[in-house]
Amino acid sequence: MRHFYRNIPAVLVLGIPFVWVVLFMLIPYGVIATYSFWEKKYPVFIPAFQWGNYQMLLADPQYIKVLLRTAKISILVSIASFLIAYPFAYYLVYRCRSARVRTWLYMAVVAPLWISYLLRAYVWKTILGTEGVLNSFLIWTGLVDTPSPIFLYNQFSMVVTLTYIFIPFMVMPIYTALEKIPKNLIEASADLGLGPWRTLMKVTLPMSLPGVVAGFTLTFCLSFGDFVAPFLVGGPDGNLIANVITTQFGSALNWPLGSALSIVMLIVVLTIISLSDRFERRGTAGGH
Repeated sequence: MRHFYRNIPAVLVLGIPFVWVVLFMLIPYGVIATYSFWEKKYPVFIPAFQWGNYQMLLADPQYIKVLLRTAKISILVSIASFLIAYPFAYYLVYRCRSARVRTWLYMAVVAPLWISYLLRAYVWKTILGTEGVLNSFLIWTGLVDTPSPIFLYNQFSMVVTLTYIFIPFMVMPIYTALEKIPKNLIEASADLGLGPWRTLMKVTLPMSLPGVVAGFTLTFCLSFGDFVAPFLVGGPDGNLIANVITTQFGSALNWPLGSALSIVMLIVVLTIISLSDRFERRGTAGGH
């Protein structure tokens, strides 16, 4: 009995997360996977084990096109986030001398995560709109005479909006990776005559690659599954895989096909995460 009571804290610590994962992850995924093999015969879905839904995804070029468009947007968002996040994180770690300024700048990146996602997306809809801040600035400077609609409802606006929304997930792992690099290695590089640029390319960047890969993984996966920002700022060419899934479960009432799309999307995300984890393990083993 005494042994039983002693194990209660361990059971609570491990049991509650396990029950949560089973109830809200494994069971829903199992239901979605089951639906993906069913048949739709309006107005009902018939249980059946068949590959018709997956064959439809491969046979219909519109689904392949949407999947490739989603991957392209996610890659562009990841690249744009990296190009902004890495110099910023590098400055915080190596160039910013004031601890207070460093803290404030870091919090300026993280703080938007505490704000509503919809509000952050609507901000860019306001900025890029025909009556938004950007068009007003261009008219004020005399570069254009009338508001231009080219900044909104296209893939450019989607990349800008998603980059702004998900860039904290690129900054944080890169900042952490840069902080872990021993400062004496940077000093040794300078002592050997390497300038700042060569030190960055030969020492800092290679040693911070685990953080870069983690940032790319987070940013890509989050962008790949997003459906709100494309709906708000994407326009006719902004339909991504998550939006198609929403349509299948909503107005199209084709849950089996929507479930098949969800499974394909899950496989893509899990593949990216597995490749990222393998790269990180290989980098850690190589470092040791």
